[in-house]
Amino acid sequence: MRSEDSFRTISIAYVRIDPELAATLAAIVDEGTLDAASRRLRITPSAVSQRLKALEQQLGRILVVRSKPARLTEAGAAVVRLARQIALLEHDALVGVGIDEEGGARRITVPLAVNADSMATWFLAPLARLSSGHDIDFDLHRDDQNFTARLLESGTVMAAVTSEETPVAGCSVAPLGVLEYRAMAEAAFAERWFAGGVTPGALALAPFVDFDRRDTLQHEWLRAMGVSPEGVPRHYVPASHDYALAVRLGLGWGMVPVPQEAPGLVALGGPTLRVRLHWQQWNLRSDLLDTIAQEIALEARRVLGAV
Repeated sequence: MRSEDSFRTISIAYVRIDPELAATLAAIVDEGTLDAASRRLRITPSAVSQRLKALEQQLGRILVVRSKPARLTEAGAAVVRLARQIALLEHDALVGVGIDEEGGARRITVPLAVNADSMATWFLAPLARLSSGHDIDFDLHRDDQNFTARLLESGTVMAAVTSEETPVAGCSVAPLGVLEYRAMAEAAFAERWFAGGVTPGALALAPFVDFDRRDTLQHEWLRAMGVSPEGVPRHYVPASHDYALAVRLGLGWGMVPVPQEAPGLVALGGPTLRVRLHWQQWNLRSDLLDTIAQEIALEARRVLGAV
């Protein structure tokens, strides 16, 4: 296997990144394999491999780990970020010269990162409105709001809903609003487990629903109620809609986003947890990206309230 040390040192003054080669690298990562990228680009797998090899030789860096799916190196992430920026600016330019009015503008893929609860409660509506008026294919990447910003750093996405207020390098940030969570349980479940009240002793025994092993909301609420989450029974349901459904069916209690509260659920009291959400996007002058940001901010204000 090659290592980066085997590549020669190259002066930056003599290096240029071919946009076509950069776009090929982005296609490899988006599709997962060289074969899949060849189908998307409508060239042979051999041609994809040759383009990748040429780009790595030009830059003197390994750009992608040839696994399944293919995985970017740090150097590869920088090249993919460039490829996406070029595609975005090219799209804006084509619109600017009126090619879209002649029915010739190419569709553009816009990768975005979003947390599961936002996707389930408010995020898809503005995307549907945007899609009806623009030739956009949205590529959504779901992750916890505490981790979506990492996808910006790697160049995987152009923008993200995140809980991080500090902007990622090369990005701008704007507040979206607050998503509130309350501890809820199905009525019969609450009657069974909390007949004597929502006490620390009852909470240590009553099963709760966890989203996944990185979700800390239930843990934070338990600690606020004087209970260590260690050893408390729990179920893992890693999908926002299914999570809320599991609580409604009485699988366990859980921190339910206020927009997902439904008849048949009872509040367990305790603190309401508030997750502040922000929109981070590449710090790039793009009419399309700014339009997406504006539409998402409008919907966030409508559902989440004033910032």
